[in-house]
Amino acid sequence: MSEKLRVGILGGTGMVGQRFISLLENHPWFEVTTIAASPRSAEKTYEEAVGGRWKMTSPMPEAVKDIVVMNVNEVEKVAGSVDFVFSAVDMSKEEIKKIEEDYAKTETPVVSNNSAHRWTPDVPMVVPEINPEHMDVIPFQRKRLGTQKGFVAVKPNCSIQSYAPALTAWKEFEPYEVVATTYQAISGAGKTFADWPEMDGNIIPYIGGEEEKSEKEPLRIWGRIENGVIVPAESPVITCQCIRVPVLNGHTAAAFVKFKKHPDKEALIEKLVSFQGLPQTLGLPSAPGQFIQYLEEDDRPQVRLDVDFENGMGISIGRLREDTVYDWKFIGLSHNTVRGAAGGAILCAELLKAQGYIAKK
Repeated sequence: MSEKLRVGILGGTGMVGQRFISLLENHPWFEVTTIAASPRSAEKTYEEAVGGRWKMTSPMPEAVKDIVVMNVNEVEKVAGSVDFVFSAVDMSKEEIKKIEEDYAKTETPVVSNNSAHRWTPDVPMVVPEINPEHMDVIPFQRKRLGTQKGFVAVKPNCSIQSYAPALTAWKEFEPYEVVATTYQAISGAGKTFADWPEMDGNIIPYIGGEEEKSEKEPLRIWGRIENGVIVPAESPVITCQCIRVPVLNGHTAAAFVKFKKHPDKEALIEKLVSFQGLPQTLGLPSAPGQFIQYLEEDDRPQVRLDVDFENGMGISIGRLREDTVYDWKFIGLSHNTVRGAAGGAILCAELLKAQGYIAKK
């Protein structure tokens, strides 16, 4: 019997589900033993259910090809075969909320890539390097759900990962006003260029719901726990525009910041490159050794050169310079389906295991 924790992937046939399966191949702590998806995929092998829709550049792991896909709606049956699940289901927000809590009520921890529970007051929304202490809200959530072990934890939106880590590293300089424009890859919509040929050579200046998430979710990450719920921070004020661009993987941000204190460039860069979090201290398997890198070249970061920094789990910052209206401006880059989606959720699960919230049933 493997000592690894048995993992289920809810929504395993979609792009994010595929990314989970790809990243979990040969994971030292976790083993994918169960894949669940819609009823139309159930009873097929994973290879049959995905068919020609495998969207990763690496081949489908041999270990999952013959796993028989289960019906994600058969909650008790799926939950009985795993120690915890990752959720990447494609449903309405209300359906996602319900099914994730249904899994939690079977005493199965749920680590979700979905947005449905990001504003549920007692659900932690965590970037492990930034706010690992928010996992402390889980006992309050368990009390509400009536569970001993089950809970829901989520990771934030992919778009904020390219600028929120830098702002966190600069917290002592008190950023209070931020303007950000994100240039977001098509994989954020679960697409490739084969699926979405009209994106080739095109820009779409609208991504539904993305601007509100980009403005508000960092404040929840920087918030505090009071009376068993997470209370968002009130500062900095962030305004954001989100643009879909013809890039497969990698969200880029152009950000402008005002500070109450007045750091110089050297101090800002030093805070970026020295920034470490609990994942680095604990040596978690998916944690980047260097969370944030600073690139001196005028033409960096670039998607082609930098999106896979630290296996896609690191953040790249460049072009830090003084601004004529704001104090400083910079360019950030993050991998939206690794750090921003499945990889970030896997790192959350590793943190939860290290904190004792996830264990063998």
